Amino acid sequence: MPTFTAPDGTELAYHDSSPGSGAPLLCLPGGPMQDSAYLGDLGGLAARRRLIRLDLRGTGASAVPADPASYRCDRLVEDVEALRRHLGLDAVDLLGHSAGANLAALYVTRHPGRVARLVLVTPGTAAVGLDTPPEERLAAARLRSGEPWFGPAYAALEEVTAGRGTAEAFGAVTPFFHGTWDGAARERHAENDRQRNGEAAAAYGGEGAYDPPATRAVLAGFDRPVLVVAGQGDVNTPPPTAAAYAALFPKAELAVLPGAGHFPWHDAPEDFTGTVNAFLTP
Repeated sequence: MPTFTAPDGTELAYHDSSPGSGAPLLCLPGGPMQDSAYLGDLGGLAARRRLIRLDLRGTGASAVPADPASYRCDRLVEDVEALRRHLGLDAVDLLGHSAGANLAALYVTRHPGRVARLVLVTPGTAAVGLDTPPEERLAAARLRSGEPWFGPAYAALEEVTAGRGTAEAFGAVTPFFHGTWDGAARERHAENDRQRNGEAAAAYGGEGAYDPPATRAVLAGFDRPVLVVAGQGDVNTPPPTAAAYAALFPKAELAVLPGAGHFPWHDAPEDFTGTVNAFLTP
């Protein structure tokens, strides 16, 4: 597995779907701080694009850093920059999923000239300071009202959005993150929990990680193409929130995928791969 060295000496790993062929799409995982393995081939996108998945420090095959404070999102930006230099690329197409979109946004803020195209998939919004009203999440959830598990899950989501969420309630809303809550989705959810570095996740958005006004100011002047992908039924980043994120850029388009949740490459793979590939194709 290929590796490179971060500025602080930590050895980091990445996965290259087709070494030496085509312009790469550098993919930043969410979680936060989850093994990039959960991205897989992004619903078959690897058959059309060269995917490079970064294992963030302390996850996957990357080493644990000497300084746990280096897990903070803003400090990970230079790991991404080190990978770009290691690959010998003047600029990269960059994809961030969920919490990984926060890292992608901070990378754009610090290195705007190094990003050719930006893809934000069901993005987390902490880096840009966007809040999702509870009714947006509940409206997305009500699209699943015909599901047999809907009643208890919706009641739990009402508790969570009202600020009264317990650990049990947070667990009960899990089906809303998936377009289909079947055996395969349950297995993926369980595996995702095992692949996540809890210590790193706790530090990822720690105090000082984000400066939303400064980030938004840079994004407002970012003149490269941007694609924001939303799942129609995603309660984490509902379409109105995704639309508000897209509006922060001068050249952004929004794609809302029917039937998809927070992991649209699983829920609507053909729509997802077709949309992203078309955006990345000059």
